[in-house]
Amino acid sequence: MTTVRFSKISQQADEFATQIMQAAQVLGLSIDDEQVLAILRYLDGLLLWGKAYNLTAITDPKEALIKHIFDCMAIVPDLPLADRGQVRLLDIGTGAGLPSVIIAILRPDWQVSALDSNQKKIRFIRQLASELALKNITPIASRIEHHHADFAKTYQVITSRAFASLQDFVALAMPCLADDGVLYAMKGKNPTDEELASLADWHISVKPISVPQLDDSRCVVYLQK
Repeated sequence: MTTVRFSKISQQADEFATQIMQAAQVLGLSIDDEQVLAILRYLDGLLLWGKAYNLTAITDPKEALIKHIFDCMAIVPDLPLADRGQVRLLDIGTGAGLPSVIIAILRPDWQVSALDSNQKKIRFIRQLASELALKNITPIASRIEHHHADFAKTYQVITSRAFASLQDFVALAMPCLADDGVLYAMKGKNPTDEELASLADWHISVKPISVPQLDDSRCVVYLQK
């Protein structure tokens, strides 16, 4: 990676490349050198434009690597329909592209839509996607409520890292979910019994996720009609 020019991680690029490969091995992910480089360039862009575009409050490269990159890599092996190609995925409230950009890099066979109402953040994703030649990601500047009409029942997988409330996520995502689709929510703590009771019409399963080099608890919630 030493021949690639970085703005924010130049001194750590080789170390981070090794750690990304190690994280992928721990997670059971298949990853090649081009994907590692794409992740590094995304991380560098995230840190470079973080303040100007209000992308992330994290400024330390190692912390961003763990709390953003590894956190999103950790969900990829357990994505619904992971054994299928050509899956259509929507990431609601994607912000700076987490997890949508990481999913697009690691699953080039999937079509990923990255949706957020913040125009600056979508411009950042669009620019980075162009620089990384990511052909399988579509940045969309819109609120999910306005996305419903044109994309009803379009997506087989809908993800979110942003919603505090499972109820809100389900209510907003459901109109865009294919009949056989799956909602996939990234969470810190496990949902409460009260939250689960309010979604009694859904088949719900919760799986703990181990993020490399992170001690905090993480889980993912699967919801299917």
